[in-house]
Amino acid sequence: MTRIYFNDVVTRDGFQIEPNFIPTEDKVRLIDAMSQCGFAKIEVTSFTSPKAIPMLRDAEEVMGKIKRVPGVEYTVLVPNLRGAERALESRADEFNLVMSTSETHNLANLRMTREKSFAGLAEVIRYVDGKTPINVSLSTAFGCPMEGDVPQEVVEQFCQRFADLGVRGLTICDTTGMANPAQVTKMSESLQNKFPQLQMTMHFHNTRGMGLANVLAAVQSGIVRFDGSLGGLGGCPYAPGASGNISSEDAIHMLDAMGYDTGVDIPKLLGLARELPEIVGHTVPGQVAKAGRSCDLHPAPTYINELK
Repeated sequence: MTRIYFNDVVTRDGFQIEPNFIPTEDKVRLIDAMSQCGFAKIEVTSFTSPKAIPMLRDAEEVMGKIKRVPGVEYTVLVPNLRGAERALESRADEFNLVMSTSETHNLANLRMTREKSFAGLAEVIRYVDGKTPINVSLSTAFGCPMEGDVPQEVVEQFCQRFADLGVRGLTICDTTGMANPAQVTKMSESLQNKFPQLQMTMHFHNTRGMGLANVLAAVQSGIVRFDGSLGGLGGCPYAPGASGNISSEDAIHMLDAMGYDTGVDIPKLLGLARELPEIVGHTVPGQVAKAGRSCDLHPAPTYINELK
C-alpha cells in the first residue's frame, strides 16, 4: 500500500487572505487539534512583515504556544533574510521559501523580478547554512493568469538552480488552478526523473474544479507528497474568481477510499473541518465534511419494508 504524506496549510495559506483577524488562541487550538490527526507536516504561519500580512502578525506567539507532536513537522514560510532570522528563533522544523516561475506573477505578488527573488532566497539558504531543512515553493508552475503557459523547461531550470543550492525539497504550485491532469502527469514524471534526491510536493488549487483530478494524476505518476488546506480555504489574489486550495479532507478521503495510506484519522479531521466555518465566520468549500464519507451509510426510509 503506497504511503501518501499531507502537509496542511490552512493556518498560513488558508488564513492569510481572510478579512477578519483570527485570534491567536483559535489558531493554536486548531494547530494542536490538527497535530493529532496524522499529518506529516503543518504549515503553521509566515514570518512575513506584519504590515504585509496582518493576519499572521502573531507568528512568534503561535509557534511558541503550539504543542508539538513527535512525527509532525512544523513548517513556516520565510520570505527574506529578516524572516529567516525570526524563524530560526521559532525552532521551526522546515523553512518554506516562495517565488514564482512567471515573471509577471512574481512582479505582481512579490514586487520584484524572478532573478531578484532568486538572489534573495539564495541569500536565505546560505544564511541558514543547513541549520533547518529548506523547501522551495515555485508558484504558477502550471500557468500564469497574466502570461498564460509557463514552459515546463523554465520550471525545471529553477528546480535545478535550487537543487544546486542544497534544498531538501521543492513544491510545485498550481497557484491559480490552471493545471490539468495530462500536464500534471508530464510534470510529475519529468521532475521525479531529474530530481530523485529531492522531496517533491504538489500544491493544487480547485479554481476550475480539477484539483482532485490533478492529485490523482500526480499520485498515479509516483508523487507521494501534497499540500492541502482544511476546508479548502485559501486562494490567490491575482487569480480573479479563484477558489481556494484543494480541501485536505476531500483529497485524503478520496485516496483513502482508493486504498492509499495517508496516515490521517479522517473522522477526527472531518470534525475539525465542521468547526472551521465558525472560526472564520463563513462557509468553506470542502465537500466531505458536508456530505460525510462515502462509507457513512444512512438508514433506509421506513416505507422500504412495506415495498418489500
